[in-house]
Amino acid sequence: AARTLLVPALLAAASCGGELSGPDVSTTLSNGTEVRYRAGRSLELARGGEVLLAFDPDDALRGVRYDESYAEVWGFYSFDRTNLLERSLSRLRSAETDGDQVRLTFEEPAGTATATVTISPDGTDGTRVRVEVAGMEGLDAVSLRTRCDAESAYLGFGAQTNALDQRGEAFPLFVSEQGIGRQGYFLANGDEHTSYFPMPYYLDPRGFGVVLDTFARVEVDLCATEPDVAAFRVEDDAPVELRLLHGPTPRDVVRQLGDRYGRPQAPPSWAYQPWIGIQGGQQAVLDEADALDAAGVPWSVLWAQDWTGFQAFGTFDDIQYHWNVDPTLYPDLRGLTDTLHTRGKRFLGYMNGFVEQGREHWAEMDTMGLLAKNASGASIAFGSLKGPTGLPDLTNPAARDYVANYVERMVEVHGMDGWMCDFGEWWPIASVPFDGSDGRHEHNRHPQRWTGLHNETARALRGNDYAIFSRSGWLGSQGAVQLVWMGDQEANWDVEDGIKTVIPLMLNLGLSGVPYVTHDVAGYSGGPSTKELFQRWTELGAFTPVMRTHEGLRASENWAWDSDAETLAHFRRFARIHVALAAEFEALAAESAVSSLPILRPLALEHPDDRATVGVIDEFLVGADLLVAPVLEPGATSREVYFPAGTWHHALRDEAPIVGPQRVVVSAPIGTPPVYSRGAARTDLRAIAP
Repeated sequence: AARTLLVPALLAAASCGGELSGPDVSTTLSNGTEVRYRAGRSLELARGGEVLLAFDPDDALRGVRYDESYAEVWGFYSFDRTNLLERSLSRLRSAETDGDQVRLTFEEPAGTATATVTISPDGTDGTRVRVEVAGMEGLDAVSLRTRCDAESAYLGFGAQTNALDQRGEAFPLFVSEQGIGRQGYFLANGDEHTSYFPMPYYLDPRGFGVVLDTFARVEVDLCATEPDVAAFRVEDDAPVELRLLHGPTPRDVVRQLGDRYGRPQAPPSWAYQPWIGIQGGQQAVLDEADALDAAGVPWSVLWAQDWTGFQAFGTFDDIQYHWNVDPTLYPDLRGLTDTLHTRGKRFLGYMNGFVEQGREHWAEMDTMGLLAKNASGASIAFGSLKGPTGLPDLTNPAARDYVANYVERMVEVHGMDGWMCDFGEWWPIASVPFDGSDGRHEHNRHPQRWTGLHNETARALRGNDYAIFSRSGWLGSQGAVQLVWMGDQEANWDVEDGIKTVIPLMLNLGLSGVPYVTHDVAGYSGGPSTKELFQRWTELGAFTPVMRTHEGLRASENWAWDSDAETLAHFRRFARIHVALAAEFEALAAESAVSSLPILRPLALEHPDDRATVGVIDEFLVGADLLVAPVLEPGATSREVYFPAGTWHHALRDEAPIVGPQRVVVSAPIGTPPVYSRGAARTDLRAIAP
């Protein structure tokens, strides 16, 4: 293909300090993306005259070197860097076209390192930017510095708890335990950005998105250190690829993300009716089924995480980590699941990837070479709450087959309809994977392999008639997961890791192409939960696609649906409300399967022109027209609600409608959370009795 030098004066300009001279120059790719060079060494990608992505005109690219050490405790990583050296590749040497590509070469003002930036179409609705640094010995990372203007906003980044818009924040993107409470009372404590399911991707509500297509750890600084610069440092020496998603609306961006990285398969119809967590053994499960029916509580699923056995951990009610049935608690597990099936119900179990040295899988898998290994070829045993533990190396086909055999047994031998597919975040970065890949990359990729193996195996056996819920992931996991739950919230009201984190987690994952979400009613760790917390979490759960309870780590002390008559009546009513919404959830899920649009939507997705919606993290929309504002403060009987444009009718009681956009403090006693429908009253929901 012919090559054309776009800026003849560049070399002369570089010798005079590097700034472009002469008029601005631009070219247009075949998909309509304008690539523009402006005086001051700026590089802009635009469409229709609107700039979508602009590199910092003074210091766009840096090659980075450092010495790094890290510590890992119970799946939580901390990194320390010393001798940090950043070399600015700021002088533009040349700019040329090569077919339907634009190629720019940057260099150090004084030095040997260069960066080649290649810009090309990524279909009709995207643009690819590839950055390759050369001539820098010991390169550890590449830093890309983009313009942060007055209107820039950064939504998404996977499972984030603190906000929708991360502008003003600086944090790593790296699959991790979320910090085991984030409260300071365990050895491993995270912060608001440690995440099971982070993602190097953001959506700007003006209608475009940016993806860093990598499995490497990424550090982002979103106008925090420098107010006019959003910096992205990819911790790798490989070429960096960005994918710019054109939009032009936020809904289009979410769809385009799914087009490239996959979409989950929609869960079956029975998933949209209440799931009840129960443990204690086979008879306890059957007793729970009878109690629910006797109380008139609608339900479709019982799920028992203790089918592999009970194990106390201090004051916590924990379970055994292995892949075989406990014959004492469940002497006839298949008989139990068959009994539930005859009643038209489903049974779900539990599985995680831990291979404990002290249990039956370790010796066999170690001998067969199926576990993650170090550079010496020995199986890695890291510290865990259960003692020395390893993981199957799923880059090894034999290890995949070994694990898949146990997954198949859960379905074919035990009759399970699905399970919690737990963990996925602990892959050791110092490993040497079987396939020769980088252990650091495998750390972020392992959740995709882990959940993908479960869903592929279940799908081959059951088609669409199964439900698997997982918690961990990275870019590309969108097509590997089915349901995703929000991880291990504390059974409390805290903003760090309690009920207040559930909505932002669901919304940010939804914007990141993960539409099918659930959470533990009422939390998992910490506690014990209270009656009020359980009731308020129930109200939130009723408007989530999968309404699912969990007994938590303090099962014998936590509040439950039948702890007293008032709670039972409250739970029954909201379970019935959830069932009344099941057809809507299922219809929205079918839409998600082809569009990636979340079922639970941030207000900013449906009202992108209303900038006030970007700051709303404690409300959501079910589809486009049902506004839910759960009560998240103890003792509260009212709360402020932001109403976007439209006429909003209270869905649970008869009162005058509210016309948005405006903020209004509304009454919200237990049993009547703020839920509003746009355009018409929901008399069907109002009529539902306890």
